[in-house]
Amino acid sequence: QVQLVESGGGLVQPGGSLSLSCTGFGFTMDFYAMGWFRQAPGKEREGVACIGSSDGHTQYADSVKGRFTISRDNAKKTVYLQMDSLQLGDTAVYVCVSLYPPAPVCPPNATLAGGYDTYFGSWGQGTQVTVSS
Repeated sequence: QVQLVESGGGLVQPGGSLSLSCTGFGFTMDFYAMGWFRQAPGKEREGVACIGSSDGHTQYADSVKGRFTISRDNAKKTVYLQMDSLQLGDTAVYVCVSLYPPAPVCPPNATLAGGYDTYFGSWGQGTQVTVSS
């Protein structure tokens, strides 16, 4: 049974940084592209970033491009999301996801605008990130 466990959320001031981690259990992460979504109150769920398993190719939502960095360590079965220059609008629950059916590459970039979540089959419980002064 696939299990994804996130950690690292918290409260940070605008302009600050946070690093999230996601550790996978019950599957071989090496074969899966992995990603992060976020859900803010009153807003639709948003795909934030994805990283391929084979080539390490990354993709980002326009809203976080240049500020967030996704990375992975397959040996540790862990995916990271480094968030810098955080803004009030980044406040959300951040959820780790794995591609399903298993695939080493991220979904097409165009799907970030719609249908992105249909490519991911396993979801963590999420970790709260609050940006506030």
